[in-house]
Amino acid sequence: MRTRSGARGTVAVALAAVLALGVGGCEVSLDEPEAPPSGAGNVGEQLAELTVAKAGSMRGYSRERFPHWRDTGTNCDVRDSVLKRDGEDIRLSGCNVVAGHWESVYDGRTFTDPSDVDVDHMVPLANAWRSGANEWDDAKRGDFANDMTRPQLIAVSASSNRAKGDQDPSQWKPANRSYWCKYAESWVTVKHHWRLTVTSAEKAALSDMLEGCTWANKP
Repeated sequence: MRTRSGARGTVAVALAAVLALGVGGCEVSLDEPEAPPSGAGNVGEQLAELTVAKAGSMRGYSRERFPHWRDTGTNCDVRDSVLKRDGEDIRLSGCNVVAGHWESVYDGRTFTDPSDVDVDHMVPLANAWRSGANEWDDAKRGDFANDMTRPQLIAVSASSNRAKGDQDPSQWKPANRSYWCKYAESWVTVKHHWRLTVTSAEKAALSDMLEGCTWANKP
C-alpha cells in the first residue's frame, strides 16, 4: 500500500520532470500577456488626459524658433547621437557618424549611408507650435527639439520623414502597419509630457491605432 509520504514524493518527482522539460526547451504555457513597449502601460490614460483643442495659427513659426541640433561633443551633435543609438555597426570619424546600418521603422527600408537617413521629430516642430509650443520661449522649444529622453527623436528614411512633414496621425501614418502601436504610443507620450494639445481628429486616430494593441488600455 502506498503511503501518504510516498504519494507526495511521486508528485514531487512528476513536478520536477515537468520543470526539467520546461528548462530543456519544451514550452510550458503560463498564459502570460505579450509584453508592452516600455512605458506603454498607461498610454490609454495619457491619451484620455490630453487636452483637445483646435490647431493654432502658424503665425510667427520658423524652425529657428526650435534650436537644434545641440552639441554633444567636439564636432558632434544630437543628430549624431540619435544615429549612433538607432543604428548598428556604426563607424565614426571623431564622433561624427560616417557609416552604419539603419532600418527605418516607418517603411522597413534599410540604409548604410547616414546621408540617406533623417532624424525625425516624432511630434513635428510645426505641429508642436500649433498645439501649444508657440507660447514657450526658445530655450524650452530647444529642449523639445533635442529631447532624447522621450521617444521624440528617431532615425528613419529621408523619404518617409519628408512624406510625413508636419502631419499628425489623422493625416499620416507609417506605411509599416506593424509599427502603428509604437508610433501612437510614442506620439501620446511626447504630447503628454510636453502638455501639448491634440485635435479631435488626431485623438480619434490615435485611439483607433491603439485599439488593436492588447497592452494599450491596461493600468
